[in-house]
Amino acid sequence: MPGDRPGDRVPGPRSEDALPASTTSAVKVVIVGGFGVGKTTLVGSVSEIRPLTTEETMTQAGVGVDDIAGVERKTETTVAMDFGRISINEQLVLYLFGTPGQERFWFLWNGLFEGALGALVLIDTRRLEVSFDVVGRLEDRGVPFVVVVNAFPEAPVHPMEDLRTALDLPESVPMVDCDARDRGSCRDALLTLMRYLHTLTTAPANAIPEPQ
Repeated sequence: MPGDRPGDRVPGPRSEDALPASTTSAVKVVIVGGFGVGKTTLVGSVSEIRPLTTEETMTQAGVGVDDIAGVERKTETTVAMDFGRISINEQLVLYLFGTPGQERFWFLWNGLFEGALGALVLIDTRRLEVSFDVVGRLEDRGVPFVVVVNAFPEAPVHPMEDLRTALDLPESVPMVDCDARDRGSCRDALLTLMRYLHTLTTAPANAIPEPQ
């Protein structure tokens, strides 16, 4: 507009962030898990656009409130959400919303789950107990989910069936290994969720196209 100074203008989206013209379907997926299990890392690894993050430096305000046992070296934390996008194929795009892990921010989950088709639940085998309440909240909401075992260095390795028993998961819920730092590994986890959601539907019209 006339009179605007260049410094006052808000930059628009980058051309590389525009949706492909071939996109016909978009699905909202939520990435959940306890504090420090790798949600921000996963969104950043797999997103094809520059991810939106709301990480802030941890301060003394969280002392005695946030349970940082096992992640004492963590210096930043998500306070609202992470957002990213990935194209599964030329037609299907996933919008990824990462939730904050600290229990004091769980009130934000209500808005983040609206319209979500399903969820990935990240777990850390060093701190499996932080995932119990997360799984319970998803089950209470009736949100379909896949459990993703994030491969942290030096984390103990357990058979999937032992983890399933510890989390009290039914056999129908898929469980997969994943390295949240690796884009291909994260994409495979998301594809597992898409296939699981497909099995929960019966109408052929809801079939999800195979990746190309």
